[in-house]
Amino acid sequence: MSTSELASKTEQLKLSENLVYVDEAAGSDESGHGTKEAPYKTALAAVTLVANMPEEKQETFKIMVKKADSDDYAEITASALKKAKNAHKIAEKKAKKQAEQAAKDQAQQQAKQLEEQRKLEESKQIKLTLDESLPEPKLIRIKDATECRGQRVKVFGWVNRLRVQGKDMMFIVLRDGTGYLQCVLTNRLCHTYDALTLTLDSTVVLYGTVDKLPEGKTAPGGHELTVDYWEVVGKAPGGDDAITNKVNAESDPSIQYQQRHLVIRGDTASAVLKVRSRVMRAFRDHFDSAGYFEVTPPCMVQTQVEGGSTLFSFNYYGEQAYLTQSSQLYLETCLPSMGAVYTMAESYRAEKSHTRRHLSEYTHCEAEIPFISFNDLLDCIENMVKDVVNRVWAEPETRAMIEQLNPGFKPYTEPFVRMRYEEAIKWLNDNGVKHEDGSDYVFGEDIPESPERAMTDKIGKPILLTHFPGPIKAFYMPATKEDPRVTESVDLLMPGVGEIVGGSMRIWDHDDLLAAYKREGLDTAPYYWYLDQRKYGTCPHGGFGLGVERFLAWLLKRFTVRECCLYPRFVDRCQP
Repeated sequence: MSTSELASKTEQLKLSENLVYVDEAAGSDESGHGTKEAPYKTALAAVTLVANMPEEKQETFKIMVKKADSDDYAEITASALKKAKNAHKIAEKKAKKQAEQAAKDQAQQQAKQLEEQRKLEESKQIKLTLDESLPEPKLIRIKDATECRGQRVKVFGWVNRLRVQGKDMMFIVLRDGTGYLQCVLTNRLCHTYDALTLTLDSTVVLYGTVDKLPEGKTAPGGHELTVDYWEVVGKAPGGDDAITNKVNAESDPSIQYQQRHLVIRGDTASAVLKVRSRVMRAFRDHFDSAGYFEVTPPCMVQTQVEGGSTLFSFNYYGEQAYLTQSSQLYLETCLPSMGAVYTMAESYRAEKSHTRRHLSEYTHCEAEIPFISFNDLLDCIENMVKDVVNRVWAEPETRAMIEQLNPGFKPYTEPFVRMRYEEAIKWLNDNGVKHEDGSDYVFGEDIPESPERAMTDKIGKPILLTHFPGPIKAFYMPATKEDPRVTESVDLLMPGVGEIVGGSMRIWDHDDLLAAYKREGLDTAPYYWYLDQRKYGTCPHGGFGLGVERFLAWLLKRFTVRECCLYPRFVDRCQP
């Protein structure tokens, strides 16, 4: 309790009574005044009040106490008064000691700030100059540092980590997008104003010699840069506006998405995006090596592929148009002129879904192949996934990032499990995977995400789930000859993620396709060009679509597909 608070309470006390009241049951040391109407709760508060009165008045006051089990006030006992006075003395000593320590700490802090300010002012006088007697530096990127060991180099980058060791040594871990490089600055290089005020994510240019590390020491690449000159190119803010205060690993997901432009600078996020780049290249290499041609279909369309409820619509010069759900129909038109084709393009689904495997905009790897059977299609999907994984796994740098993000990952070498939809329904029921109400799954219903993943995770292998009932699949999927209830359709399910590929044979008979349109209630007029594929030289064909973000979530063991693209778009998120 401060002196001013005690003085105020003393004035409020009814001095004519010369009594201070304590009610152990109903009193309050915080809001009480020591009066009968507003008593204290403890004798210590009463003694503290009296002790702060003028000395000549202290002896005239008595402390009246009402015990918790009593209805009347009685004068405090001698022993209780002595105990309260002792407690007051201890509290006074403690407060005095705390005040002295606070004053000492403040003085030390002020002295420290003055010393730091003095050093900063002195540091402004230190000017670094390039030593012209040294060899001309070679401009390199960090990934080239190994082949430049023993040479003097010049390298630009961002301060990824910063550590000061004593007053004459400083370590910078530099990044430039191609790798990380530990840099050592000593003596005058550490004493400049820029060195003393250097912040994370500032951009710098460093000159020095790349030296191999001795045995027993570690650093990225097994070497470090011994710096002989450096400059700041662009200084990042510190203090409250420092990058680590804007976003960090513990930040709420909504903040991380809002600050995604800063998050992607982190080691994990940047590794995911680098692997994504290599995976995209591996898909293209796979298709090119198999004789496919890449095409770039339009993303503004006036037809639907996967149902009207998930279409993003917009006004296209007075006509209604949509963002594409899939490029499949356009790929099919290329078969007569180009043979097997593929595309790596964005697709859009207006699904108001908050699951960890859904995005409103995603990268869609789609392919269409003429003159194949359904079994050929299954082989194409399996071979593609295995080949893409093997390609990125064969690159040492990419493999290291995969192992960093998903320790223990190994490419699949065994054949994928092939399971019919009807077998999956039986598996779920036999293994106790039921509806929330405890009922069995039955033939004809769509298998939801949760039981599908439960089955996939328990089996622990990739599953090519085939032959879905027609009513739960797209209109263009043909029924099988042996069982008209089901279609020549397939989903590829991966442990930890679930479905990453959807594919099927396509209805290639003109009349059958017209019947499918009629069954779905679709106007055939906007699809005239698609129907013409069945009119002018039709052929059996099939294709599939793979979600690149889902593929990456499986490969890199990411919790959500939102981590696997640059700027994720989902419900309520269209920034930055």
